Amino acid sequence: MKEATGELNMTVVTLIAVAALGAVFYLVIWPMVQRMLVQQTCNTYGDGWQASKLTTQLNDSNAKVNEWKCCKGQSCVGIN
Repeated sequence: MKEATGELNMTVVTLIAVAALGAVFYLVIWPMVQRMLVQQTCNTYGDGWQASKLTTQLNDSNAKVNEWKCCKGQSCVGIN
């Protein structure tokens, strides 16, 4: 019975470790990858283009959508 308990504990530890790695990837690494991909696209437009993340609200609901855009200059505030 002790062996089964030990294996269960290791399974729980492994699941928690995998969940933690997934959370780090999703919250830290994935946004950097997204920005890098968009910035590479903006660089093809020429000098002075920047990747900007904009949050817009859909008309018929309270849903908010994050989208990346290439903008000339520092930011695209107010551009849809």
